[in-house]
Amino acid sequence: MSPEELRILPKVLLHDHLDGGLRPQTILELAEIGGYDRLPSRDLDELTDWFFQGRSASLERYLEAFAHTVGVMQTAAAIERVAYEATEDLAAQGVVYAEMRMAPSLCTDRELNRTDAIAAMLAGMSRGEAEFGLPVRLIVDAMRQDSDSSEVARAAVEFAGEGVVGFDLAGPEAGYSALEHRRACEIALEGGLHLTIHAGEGDGVQSIVGAMEVGAERLGHGVRLVEDIDVVAGEAETLGPVAQTVLDTGLTLEICPTSNLHTGVFPDARSHPLGLLHRAGFTVTISTDNRLMSRISPTDEFAFAVEHHGFDVQDLELVTMRAIDAAFCDQGTKDRVAATVMAGYAPAGAE
Repeated sequence: MSPEELRILPKVLLHDHLDGGLRPQTILELAEIGGYDRLPSRDLDELTDWFFQGRSASLERYLEAFAHTVGVMQTAAAIERVAYEATEDLAAQGVVYAEMRMAPSLCTDRELNRTDAIAAMLAGMSRGEAEFGLPVRLIVDAMRQDSDSSEVARAAVEFAGEGVVGFDLAGPEAGYSALEHRRACEIALEGGLHLTIHAGEGDGVQSIVGAMEVGAERLGHGVRLVEDIDVVAGEAETLGPVAQTVLDTGLTLEICPTSNLHTGVFPDARSHPLGLLHRAGFTVTISTDNRLMSRISPTDEFAFAVEHHGFDVQDLELVTMRAIDAAFCDQGTKDRVAATVMAGYAPAGAE
């Protein structure tokens, strides 16, 4: 499949960080407007290159770049612009439904509180949806290394049914178990939100266990689940107890392949378990994680699956339909998106 054929295929993103997808030009402009003077460069090309974290080789190093994106997202106008532009950029890549996520606490260094930040994100997404026809919903993140997760969950619940559909724990996994944030997860679930937890990316199988114990319906990444699988000749032969539970329950994996390479989870594209997990029957979906830091698009991630893991049009349609099933939106939205996906794949499948 050519890049253009892949670009126009309908895509559903479940894992895309708002503060990881800014346009470099927007960063420069927002820094100028807001008086943010800590950017590593004021030259567009140099700044674009600096933000690329493909050589970071660790999650912690990769996350350092976010200091500057959140640094320019400290006003409602800035946040709304970023959310609007993200919707525009995803629509141009054939995305027909997206769930974007961000931690509102990161936007409270100046005049905003958490609810102000969430409202601004939703305003930008709503404006983008109206203009570009892309349904976008918000997952509110709490940072697992911080102690305010319950307060974040309460702020998120205020917007349940108004664009916020889920709650997540993000940030470094190692040393910060999801179990430490059990109460926050309970608040989110009791308030009508769905739960997805970053797990099995920066830490191993025990991170996945912790996410399941607090009620996760989806795993952000989840790729280190392969550590609980006996692999022979590139295929899953015997599943350990955690992998078997994930398979049996259909727990959704929000896989972001390029990001996993850039954070050093896997050394190269062939060693990534995307194809292995998909062929073994796990509920695999494909997303982008951080489009700025990994210099990636939804089309690029589809190309990764095709080039390195043998996906064909039917595989891409399957993971897209699985993403719709796992989406946190209402059933009416799911039905409309599913119809769009099936219509978009029908011509490709007939070739």
